[in-house]
Amino acid sequence: MVLAGVIVGEYGLNILKRDDSFELFGRVGLYYIMFLAALEMDSSALKRDKYRFIVFGVATFVIPFVLIYILGTSILHYSAAASLLLGSLMASNTLIAYPIVGRYGLQRNPSVSLSVGSTMISLFLALVVLAMTVASHNASSNTLFWLLFVLKVVAFCTGMTFFIPRITRWFLRRYSDAVMQFIFIMAVLFMSASLSASIGLEGIFGAFLSGLILNRYVPRLSPLMNRIEFIGNAIFIPYFLIGVGMLINLRLLFQGRGIIWTVVAITAVGTLGKAIAAYITSWRFKMPHPSGHMMFGLTSAHAAGAIAIVMVGMQLEVSPGQYLMTDNMLNAVVIMILITCIISSVITENAAKTFILSGKNIPADKMLGQDDENILIPVKYPEYANRLISLAVMMRNSKLNRGLIALNLVYDDENMRTNQERGQQLLDQVSKYAAATDVRMQTQVRIAANIANGIKHAFNEFHASEIIIGLHSHKEISPKFWGQFHQSLFNGLNRQIIMARLNQPLNTIRRIQVAVPSRAQYEPGFYRWLERLARVVRNLECRITFHARQDTLKLIDEYIQKYHASIRAEYLIMNHWNELPSLASTIAGDHLFVVITARKGTVSYKAALDHLPDEMTQHFSGANLMIIFPDQFGDNGDRLTFAEPQHTEATSAYEAVGNWMRKLKNSSTHPLNN
Repeated sequence: MVLAGVIVGEYGLNILKRDDSFELFGRVGLYYIMFLAALEMDSSALKRDKYRFIVFGVATFVIPFVLIYILGTSILHYSAAASLLLGSLMASNTLIAYPIVGRYGLQRNPSVSLSVGSTMISLFLALVVLAMTVASHNASSNTLFWLLFVLKVVAFCTGMTFFIPRITRWFLRRYSDAVMQFIFIMAVLFMSASLSASIGLEGIFGAFLSGLILNRYVPRLSPLMNRIEFIGNAIFIPYFLIGVGMLINLRLLFQGRGIIWTVVAITAVGTLGKAIAAYITSWRFKMPHPSGHMMFGLTSAHAAGAIAIVMVGMQLEVSPGQYLMTDNMLNAVVIMILITCIISSVITENAAKTFILSGKNIPADKMLGQDDENILIPVKYPEYANRLISLAVMMRNSKLNRGLIALNLVYDDENMRTNQERGQQLLDQVSKYAAATDVRMQTQVRIAANIANGIKHAFNEFHASEIIIGLHSHKEISPKFWGQFHQSLFNGLNRQIIMARLNQPLNTIRRIQVAVPSRAQYEPGFYRWLERLARVVRNLECRITFHARQDTLKLIDEYIQKYHASIRAEYLIMNHWNELPSLASTIAGDHLFVVITARKGTVSYKAALDHLPDEMTQHFSGANLMIIFPDQFGDNGDRLTFAEPQHTEATSAYEAVGNWMRKLKNSSTHPLNN
């Protein structure tokens, strides 16, 4: 894109003029690069490895800054102030090559996160040096000026981190429209950039900060993230890159040796400083071999930020008719931008390829054979279906790249045709929603005399591995906790069934709390549900708390540390299942309460689980709830026996007899009621 800008610009073939549209959209593109970089960062890694971020951020600023300052004062014979500005210019960097990282899906690679975080630190330090230089040439600057500057920065950061999360949660809970959500995110981005510029910092600082704050509210696997990335990569970022190229005048290289020497000197020394910082940091923290290349590639490019610093220097008058920075320095910086963009792009792409190849040592067919994942989602209510699909998208293994199966069932009655049309409309809705996250969706409207049996038959036909279904919440249809057919479903299938009641969008969930019964680790599906919850936590970047016995918590911790060490997990001992109601006081409105239960006859089943519907109704009626029946190997329960009668949508014969006997007992106890 940068080379394309060189060719089509006024210094190339003069096809396009760099008008106000390139100025406007170019600035938006620069904001977008910083915003996307922060939005796609692993925030848990940022908190966990803050020491590394600080070390690399300071190193990637100080080393090139010192080298360029020495170069400017001793070899190029610039003034101390000009050398300071040139040093801050080369010590900062722009994430020009970040779209390459996104193309390879390495946004959350530790070296990428480290590079993004260090970019923000080096940029902030460069802006501080710029402000100091400007203030030194301003006669009115004094201690009060710096005190106000620090107070404004602190107030800006504090206000953003306090108000934006609360406003975002409020907005996302009330507005599910895709266009409205996108407009809201853009409004936060541009407002943050504008406020940042107004207090004396560049707008890219505010854009980056807003991305960090919104990080956990825009899941990586969501339609909203897909739209943000598409708009940025298709419109704003190309505008910015082409606009940078249009500033470059290669003819300047042939106007004298002076500019060539300046370009070679600042490019070589500045790039060397960035390389030293990247490779020393990579070696110091014992990171994989390609990490140093990736860190160097991402932090070595300079773009519009460098031009902005030079333009500020060209406006600072040191004497009548003479300015701190000259046209010769501006032209040298512009040529330097082209060279560093090429270096950054080539090195970043090679490092990304090395990472990808090193992660694919296992043959694809062997990797695919390790997981039978195939998720079935029965849907019925339009207002609830998208949340179930969102949950399934977060639980699926993106590396397997398998689609989802959406199922709608209608009764075989006089309204069958009408209900079929409504069902197809609903399936079209969820297919469009899944497509927005680049997930394939297979759909089917199925006619059945018995809904539970229809789901079970579809489960077998599609070779599904598990079911995600909405938890019954329509009292006018059935007053029972399990609804009309849920109990028949989990008694009739021995595979994992997840029943979810989500009262708010998933991306507004702050914590997941999981109640695990004793001996749950002996169930065949123990690691399946644990893996699914870990994926949701990783995508939402929220916290998760497990409540269980000590032996169960030990196994959960071992699994989390081995496969999902980056998630924030806590472990609290719950010695007896009777302690479940006491957890109600710890479940906030933006928490998700997950109950791992068991079918009768399984290892972890206990009589207390029979009271689960009453406990959920009494203590957790308004909570976001998920009930998981893990995998259980053995009989499907399809046989009709005296001990385990076949359930129907209403009640079994066993339940009917029990109800009749209780009524008979009550009537004999209270004869006046006869």
